[in-house]
Amino acid sequence: MVQLKTTEEIEAMRPACQVAANTLVMIEEYIKPGITTEKINEIVHEYTLEHGGIPAPLNYRGFPKSVCTSVNHVVCHGIPDKKKLKDGDIINVDVTTIIDGWHGDTSKTFYVGKPKVRAQKLTEVAREALQIGIDVVKPGATLGDIGYAIQSFVEKNRFSVVREYCGHGIGRVFHEEPQVVHFGKQGEGMEIKEGMVFTIEPMVNAGKHAVKVLNDGWTVVTRDRGLSAQFEHTIAVRKDGAEILTLPTIKG
Repeated sequence: MVQLKTTEEIEAMRPACQVAANTLVMIEEYIKPGITTEKINEIVHEYTLEHGGIPAPLNYRGFPKSVCTSVNHVVCHGIPDKKKLKDGDIINVDVTTIIDGWHGDTSKTFYVGKPKVRAQKLTEVAREALQIGIDVVKPGATLGDIGYAIQSFVEKNRFSVVREYCGHGIGRVFHEEPQVVHFGKQGEGMEIKEGMVFTIEPMVNAGKHAVKVLNDGWTVVTRDRGLSAQFEHTIAVRKDGAEILTLPTIKG
């Protein structure tokens, strides 16, 4: 059951969305060769608390950290640890913040030092794929329209879209209906309606789309060990299209 949000409820979500977005701006200066993902987790955790939020991932279904950090061939749900980032790595930092019971969810893939050519191309395609998906959103369109637009663009660039993980409705609940897949056919799937609030978060692989979950039960990696990049926004459906709720209010 999709929970359509009122204008007042969307406004109530805005603080959580903006703190999450600002967290990604804040963390960028720390993402350099030599930092550990555990340190990134600590910085994000403290920043979230200082700005009146709660890090939603912490203890969510047993997840042990406050942020997901997915490096190179890790697709999503990477668990921060003591391994140091190296020059040329790419890392997705996925932040979800709770304020007054409302969630804001966003992620970004960062370059560590100087990116390799293929990693840079992949990351920029993932970034643009998100915007292409957002541009499709309007009342009367379908969720299949979003997936088709993203998949077509990604595959035109000779990359692939992960099938097993998708965007999701969000509000007082971290993950709710609808599920927003990043592949599909035009005109298929649920009709998009004003008041829907959901994430779009395409995961784009340099190789094939197949993935697997490691023994920790969380970390998702590409089966072929190819690189993966992802970007995510929380969006609200307005009568004239999508409003991105997770736009930062600070500058890096």
